[in-house]
Amino acid sequence: MLNDVLVNLFRGIMDIEQRAVTCQEFPDITSNDLHVIEVIGVGEPKNMSTIARELSVTVGTLTISVNGLVKKGYVVRQRGLEDRRVVYISLSERGRSAYERHARFHREMIEGICSALTPEEMAALVKALEKLKGWFKELSSHE
Repeated sequence: MLNDVLVNLFRGIMDIEQRAVTCQEFPDITSNDLHVIEVIGVGEPKNMSTIARELSVTVGTLTISVNGLVKKGYVVRQRGLEDRRVVYISLSERGRSAYERHARFHREMIEGICSALTPEEMAALVKALEKLKGWFKELSSHE
């Protein structure tokens, strides 16, 4: 039963997230694209190593994703001024729009969950999810 709940919850969130962001404005965006866009964020440009580390992927894997995002117009690459070997990644205007739409989805999801639970239920849910997150983190550190 717990397995069904977790599997269906993860799948459901991913499906709803994809549908929430994919629209006429962003018909070519994937879930993977969204996660890369989310990590790049709207702050200062980041180098490839920083982004790869935050996503727990190799720089090579990230390069493939970033290439696709550049072609789609969501991401901009810039060489460092002091060290031309360093490549900085930032979001284009289109990327920022996708980022904001994705952030709105997350805010609405959290608001919906909070409105459906009592404060006690919310505290229990957060505690259980923190334990689950810890278990996944421990599992991934052994790989």
